[in-house]
Amino acid sequence: MSLWKIAWRSIQQRALASALTAFSMALGVALVVAVIVIHGVIDQSFRRGAQGYDLIVGAKGSPLELVLAAVYHLGRVPANMSYDAYDELVNGQFAADIEVAIPICLGDNFKGFRVIGTTPDMFARLEYLGGRKYEFAEGRNFDDVAPREAVIGATAARKTGLKVGDTFRPVHGSAATRGEEHEPFEIVGVLAPTGTPNDRAIFVNIEGFYQMHTKSPEEPDRALPAMKAETKPKSQAADPQSKEQDENVPEKGESAAGKSEDEPGEKQESHAEHKHHHEGIPDEHKEITAVLVVLNPKIPPPRQIALPKLISKQLDVQAVAPAEQIDNMLRGIVGNVQLVLLILAVMIVVVAGIGIMVSIYNSMSDRRHEIAIIRALGARRTTIMVVVLLESILLALGGGAAGLVLGHGLTGVLSPIIADQTGVSVNPFQFQLSELILIPGLIVLATAVGYLPAVVAYRTDVAQSLIASP
Repeated sequence: MSLWKIAWRSIQQRALASALTAFSMALGVALVVAVIVIHGVIDQSFRRGAQGYDLIVGAKGSPLELVLAAVYHLGRVPANMSYDAYDELVNGQFAADIEVAIPICLGDNFKGFRVIGTTPDMFARLEYLGGRKYEFAEGRNFDDVAPREAVIGATAARKTGLKVGDTFRPVHGSAATRGEEHEPFEIVGVLAPTGTPNDRAIFVNIEGFYQMHTKSPEEPDRALPAMKAETKPKSQAADPQSKEQDENVPEKGESAAGKSEDEPGEKQESHAEHKHHHEGIPDEHKEITAVLVVLNPKIPPPRQIALPKLISKQLDVQAVAPAEQIDNMLRGIVGNVQLVLLILAVMIVVVAGIGIMVSIYNSMSDRRHEIAIIRALGARRTTIMVVVLLESILLALGGGAAGLVLGHGLTGVLSPIIADQTGVSVNPFQFQLSELILIPGLIVLATAVGYLPAVVAYRTDVAQSLIASP
């Protein structure tokens, strides 16, 4: 009989104790796997999500906050930059350095999903994940001349139930602070899944976004005649002379000669409102949250390196590289959290290994007679020692295999929560290279914890054990 078979039979004889020790090992390994996989996928997703843009330009403040809001649609909305700065960026001294510059406006939501004002170039000219083009699962891109059209991401469409042809009313503010509802937008396109945070956003025509938030200068003037009309009877009653003067004043809709104009009264009001909602908003009434910038690949590397500082200085804004900010975040914040979780998980694995040692050691007193018989049949001391070590290794590897399955299953359970909170899709069947360390690590741990019971078995006195046993 081989050593492996003897070790396996020993495990079967102690089925309950072996199952408990293997289960504790499986829990520890599952936590290690979950931490490694989730961190690896989030790290990869965040880095890939920042690949579509070279620079993010916005008002001065926290660079990380700007990147999280503009690229990942997370956190609070930062301050706005002036439209003049954006115009100078795309038409001024930096025009030759920039290939694509997409403005975005934040500040509204629909059922917890960010509503982003932007231009059709967002999906026509930008790329994601290293050169992929945006595609539409349904419908089309919104049009420049249609301010009330919108495009919705795949996840947002699934969660809200919106589809092509449906309308929705954005709400001012975040999901936590519900504000007033705006005029409706019509969904004209549903994006194909991209695996980026844009899956969790709703994009509207930037002109429609401005119309929601910008008041026309005509509005106070239109309200003023109505106020005068309400106070007019009182003033006439108090002053008869003013009444005579008012009779000589042409009424609204009449010319000085007493002729009626083309469209008096409410029709003029309606025409003014129609004009207000369909004409473009003047630039002085516009603000922008951020600009997504793709640099011209033909500019020399020294110019690319110096460009963020030049833009920040000349335009009184901040220009940040999203990849750099995400790298700092993953190293400085997420990396430290992952390290702490990994240490805790490894400690659980070590405790499970100690449990294997205690279980095998406590069984030595019950197995002395069996060991003595094997020795009497000609087995050497080293053979008995190897059998005990193999038993420890089999328990560790069995628990490790169960832990791998359990860990990826745990990742699958957590993936919808991670996707809802961060927009990052976690694939439970995605394996990380660092998981390969688990196999040799478990073998080393099992050998270390099985050494003491193996030494006890090695030193078993055959004669005394046969005499002491009934």
